[in-house]
Amino acid sequence: MKPDWLTIKPASTEKYHEIKETVTSLGLHTVCTEAHCPNITECWSGGTATFMVLGDKCTRGCRFCAVQKMAHGVNVDAQEPEKLGQVIKKWGLDYVVITSVCRDDLPDQGAGHFAECVVEIKKQSPDTLVELLIPDFRGDDECLRMIVNARPDVIGHNLETVERLSPQIRDRRAAYEQSLSVLFKLKQMNPRIYTKSAMMLGIGEADEEVVASMNDLRGVGVDFLALGQYLRPSQHHIEIKEYVHPDKFELFRRRGMELGFRYVASGPFVRSSYRAGEFFIKAVIEKDVAR
Repeated sequence: MKPDWLTIKPASTEKYHEIKETVTSLGLHTVCTEAHCPNITECWSGGTATFMVLGDKCTRGCRFCAVQKMAHGVNVDAQEPEKLGQVIKKWGLDYVVITSVCRDDLPDQGAGHFAECVVEIKKQSPDTLVELLIPDFRGDDECLRMIVNARPDVIGHNLETVERLSPQIRDRRAAYEQSLSVLFKLKQMNPRIYTKSAMMLGIGEADEEVVASMNDLRGVGVDFLALGQYLRPSQHHIEIKEYVHPDKFELFRRRGMELGFRYVASGPFVRSSYRAGEFFIKAVIEKDVAR
């Protein structure tokens, strides 16, 4: 049984329906819907969304994820970057997150398409801050360099869980050390780009393992961290082992700040892309620019 603190507060739905209609009409996808995000009404009503490019079929089989899996993804929409730019300009968004399914079936794993999205968004909406939430690209340096050279403001890649549990819940092509390596390489390629990661709690991790993972992330220079409760999308996905109390999330947040993260979003409904987190990250970036 879900505890009382896992209750979503109702939000206004007027903006939600406007965004849903626009996304649908242009054939765009959002991770908000594909991943069954619990914050969808709040975020969309507040005028923000996380777009998912490169289709809605993923070539990986992670056991926690609700996105549909296929050996080969759908055909890439060459007009998608332009459509994204149009929508972001229309809504007047000052901070957007672009993520994607994994596309191991593509020669560049979709890195070039990601880069085109950043360029087009910056072209149509120059003041918008762009955060990318990328797959691991199997650690390929060339793919990662394409992403970095597009000059997004933040690049995120999720560690997902602690080292011990990673092989049990992630696709066999993903690995804990590979994810750390990706985050390290991004910083090495351009130290000025902010990096970000996220982890799910409640799948059997020990507290000391969470802290160890936070240390690992700081060790590769990650700036921002998100910690949230794993919520099982269906009976076919891995089980929830624990509903983590908000007080423990707060303890992890404080520990993360002590370790040197610029910002830590930690709570039951926090996700790797989350409206409240974006607000604070935007403030950190603007403060650094003003120096």
